[in-house]
Amino acid sequence: MSTSVRRPAPTRHGLGWHLALLYGRAVTWVDQRVPWHRQPLPLGILMLIGIRSRLRKQNLVATGELPGPVPEIPEVADGTYLTARTVTGHYNDLEHPKMGSLGCRFGRNVPLEATYPETGSALMTPNPRTVSRELLTRKEFLPATSLNLLAAAWLQFEVHDWFSHPKPSWDNVHRLPLADDDAWPEHPMRVPKAIPDATWQESDGTATTWVNDDTHWWDGSQVYGDTRHIAEGLRAHEDGKLLIDEDGLPPATLDAHLDVSGVDGNFWFGLGLLHGLFMREHNAICDMLRKNNPNWGDDRLYRTARLINAALMAKIHTVEWTPGIIAHPTTVRAMKTTWWGLAGEGVRKRYGRISRNDVISGIPGSRKNLFRVPYALTEEFGAVYRMHPLIPDDYTFRSLADDAVLAEHTFEDLTLRHVRERTHHLGMGNGLYSFGRSHPGAITLHNYPRFLQNLHRPDGTLLDLASVDITRVRERGVPRYAEFRRHLHLKAPTSFEDLTPNPDWQAQLRRVYDGDLENVDLMVGLYAETPPPGMGFSDTAFRIFALMAPRRISSDRFLTDDYRPEIYTAEGLEWVDDNTMVSVLLRHFPELAPALRGVTNAFAPWTPVR
Repeated sequence: MSTSVRRPAPTRHGLGWHLALLYGRAVTWVDQRVPWHRQPLPLGILMLIGIRSRLRKQNLVATGELPGPVPEIPEVADGTYLTARTVTGHYNDLEHPKMGSLGCRFGRNVPLEATYPETGSALMTPNPRTVSRELLTRKEFLPATSLNLLAAAWLQFEVHDWFSHPKPSWDNVHRLPLADDDAWPEHPMRVPKAIPDATWQESDGTATTWVNDDTHWWDGSQVYGDTRHIAEGLRAHEDGKLLIDEDGLPPATLDAHLDVSGVDGNFWFGLGLLHGLFMREHNAICDMLRKNNPNWGDDRLYRTARLINAALMAKIHTVEWTPGIIAHPTTVRAMKTTWWGLAGEGVRKRYGRISRNDVISGIPGSRKNLFRVPYALTEEFGAVYRMHPLIPDDYTFRSLADDAVLAEHTFEDLTLRHVRERTHHLGMGNGLYSFGRSHPGAITLHNYPRFLQNLHRPDGTLLDLASVDITRVRERGVPRYAEFRRHLHLKAPTSFEDLTPNPDWQAQLRRVYDGDLENVDLMVGLYAETPPPGMGFSDTAFRIFALMAPRRISSDRFLTDDYRPEIYTAEGLEWVDDNTMVSVLLRHFPELAPALRGVTNAFAPWTPVR
């Protein structure tokens, strides 16, 4: 059976679809002349609705079904898949049980003919190592002063829930030629090649497809595991709870089962703080559920607490983290509208949904909508989430008691093999406080972490992650910057002066790319572009967020059709409604209260204790 990517049969669209597309095109015309972020707030909101509408109709592209039967999973045998998430993400969609599950293909946000991987000399033009050294290297730390360091850790925490490509093999590598003055210990530099979807065949004559080693759903899999072995190893099997060690981390007994040559090797102190926090939150939810449902057993408590915890994490990301990092008044209002609707939080909490329409009453609890395309995260979404400049190289840890300096560490001191030691010595309370008092890096050129350009991984391998980032985007067929903007209905720059107002950067970009503006890498263009006021990343990247962030909620039945008391319990929905990142922190670490006094967004800088 052929496994090629096939164009779907033409779909007949109704009048409403065509009117919405017409509105989206009209908004694009206005946006290209006076962009949304320069409009008054009400008009800016209407423009973002139109931009999202057009992107939904033209920039959700399917890459075909994976062959093979749905696997036998325990949740199907006992019927719990109807009211609970499965470990592998199967049966989230009851009509299409494989959709969004572990190992499914990534979709695309650009036409399939624009997604052919770059190969040969094109893949090496310009040399990714040259781009890394000359355009990305951090000469001095450039902070993002409107945020705290939890914002950086949170992003990686969430990314580990969403996407992970199969681990590449060092038996099949790209060889990057290096300059004579390059101190890299091996010439040429080796970069493992990305592994394409095993069901794709070159003879099909179609663009290569790629698969996700995580579930595509917003299901908290980074906390709960996406294999049966890890999921069971995390459970206490009593009152639905998770096992947490004396320092607040996942049980050390699981360490031997982690594959440190893959994504597990990326674990660090910042992730440990958030894993420990939301494992505690799961257990607190279990206590609440058991109090209100004393006859429930361990499994039901566990399954329902996971639903509530995952929904709360999705809410925190939507109405706190995202408005924190894109703090333009229009985007702040837009993200809150995504969750609460134009009617607002007060109406929702007092009267419930006043409409099934997601614009009026928010997406959670609205009707599930696939937008005529099977749900999947996309390669383009993963590409714009390459935000490693958020990570500092150096860290100062302070006492929650009096703000005194306890320790100073480099990022290397906080990586996987040191997490338990650092957590034991510092304590999670001091760790959270220190992150709340520190800034992440700005997402810009010349601010890539030095440590990640010389990354000694736990399995003994050495990588320049910046060179890897550039290579991965090219080899997975994500268009370069100018073409990427055109596919998102934006004007492409016509000169290096259009791309950035910084004259030094203009000269550097012109030199590295040999004057060819069309060749500027997506990641480089996103870093060079001047963001709208208040926003921590580019308007170009924001277009993908505007499309894909709401889609993750709209297409998930546990956040739409089944976001209801019969599944979550009334108390569970109230838990999601009433809690924020600040309340979660204070529930488990009440000693943080002085630092959080007056702080409304936990990802903004905290107050120094006296």
